[in-house]
Amino acid sequence: MEKIGKSLLNYLIKGLLVVVPIALSIYIVIAVVTTVDSWLNVNNILGVNPKTGENRNIPGLGLGLVISIILIAGIIVTNFITEPMFNWFKKILNRLPLINFIFSSIKDLTEAFVGDEKKFNTPILVEMEAGIKRIGFLTQNDLSKLNLADDAIVYFPFSYSIAGQVCIVNKNKITPLNISASEAMKLVVSGGVSQF
Repeated sequence: MEKIGKSLLNYLIKGLLVVVPIALSIYIVIAVVTTVDSWLNVNNILGVNPKTGENRNIPGLGLGLVISIILIAGIIVTNFITEPMFNWFKKILNRLPLINFIFSSIKDLTEAFVGDEKKFNTPILVEMEAGIKRIGFLTQNDLSKLNLADDAIVYFPFSYSIAGQVCIVNKNKITPLNISASEAMKLVVSGGVSQF
């Protein structure tokens, strides 16, 4: 009987390892789609279903609209907006300090992950103290303007979070990692359980 109980427990654990990631992924996708749909409330423009009297609902219509708007904006910026127009837009933003701060911070963060000059592309290992090391990303290698020529700026992402910590680290404590930036990020964000 004890052997059957152990086998059932083993099957239950293996089932959880398969079902939980799939279920959470589906739940997160559905939550994002419904949240974006509720923010935009585009289903109201489709009218009312005469049989039920409720608004017609097409799941994902809001998310599709957001992706379409982003795609159209990318096409317009790439093909029609010239450098002088973009510089004019930046001048206007510079006159609005709070909006400029928010815009530039979000722009820098976005470009760090997906821009032409990705910032998180150099995964490194930093010795924090004897026997303890952290995985991070080298974001600034030249700190001579801060009179810190022997130091570099390292970003340490937190596990299971989009947040992180920025530290100034002595260069002799930094070791380059022989893995891709996406593998390093996946390893850290997963709490070290992801395979690479």
